[in-house]
Amino acid sequence: MDLTSPRITLLAAMLTLALTACTSPAAPSGAEAGLTIVSTVAPITSIVANIAGANARISGVVPEGTNSHTFEPPPQVSKVMSAADVVFVNGLQLEEPTFELAEQNAPDTAVIVKLGDEVLPPSEYIYDFSFPKQDGKPNPHLWTDPTYAIRYAGVIRDTLVERDPANAGDYRANHDAFVVKATALAEALQSDQATIPAGQKQLLTYHDAYAYFARTYGWEVVGAVQPANFEDPQPKEIARIIDQVRERRLPVIFGSEVFPSKVLEQIAAETGARYEDTLRDDDLPGEPGDEEHSWLGLMRYDYVTMIRGLGGTTTALEALDVTDVAPDRADYPQ
Repeated sequence: MDLTSPRITLLAAMLTLALTACTSPAAPSGAEAGLTIVSTVAPITSIVANIAGANARISGVVPEGTNSHTFEPPPQVSKVMSAADVVFVNGLQLEEPTFELAEQNAPDTAVIVKLGDEVLPPSEYIYDFSFPKQDGKPNPHLWTDPTYAIRYAGVIRDTLVERDPANAGDYRANHDAFVVKATALAEALQSDQATIPAGQKQLLTYHDAYAYFARTYGWEVVGAVQPANFEDPQPKEIARIIDQVRERRLPVIFGSEVFPSKVLEQIAAETGARYEDTLRDDDLPGEPGDEEHSWLGLMRYDYVTMIRGLGGTTTALEALDVTDVAPDRADYPQ
């Protein structure tokens, strides 16, 4: 993913405008005295917003549709960090430039929380195609697995209760309501994935974003086209993947609408697999304010896309209510 591309350049320019606005947002009555929270990627910002509710002002600083692994925050983010009471990052070395900026600019009184490091012991790290063990960086994509998202929510709740005990009751209630919805999502996933034909819970994707999800729910990640250096694979590797798709008779290959891949198109064309190019791992559906612009909406979209693509039905997932449990007052730079 080239950060000098026109799309990323435009996103960076729009982020500048969004962050300028974030320094003095129009907050509902009483929110001015609440916590100021900074977060990183949109799924985490969404979970934080669900737990914090109306008691905090939240700024997400990594634009949706960017490569969060390599995203370099612009100078305006320093100002946002300098006003933070709490900074939530995914951790597990996902967004190191943003974390380093927080360490340099957040007030001494602020707390910086690495959610992934809090909930995932090293014994549970997954190393894989894009995150080989020799590089020392585990796969950081915990939020695509509801069980880890629930653990994130617990850490967020505890942090906010400690920093703002006056609103502890709200944080606990919002957390409990979020867990109910996340649990319902997990149960619907379990129900609907049972409709996939036997042996077909296999994923060949554009990025290694579903490793923990796969381990928890019994899927197999066959491969990820994006290797550790985030460049397209070499011809020899592409040929190996084509052979693998043919051998396993994979019916569908999952790509991303945010990062189109000519390589995946080529593999699909040469194997006869269908190319589904709408999967996403940190780009929330719709626009801020839309019902599905949330972590819940994101994960339902992905699960529905994968299950349908592999021949299953999604009755339980489609019936879910994915609205936020608390008013989403977060700023999501676009």
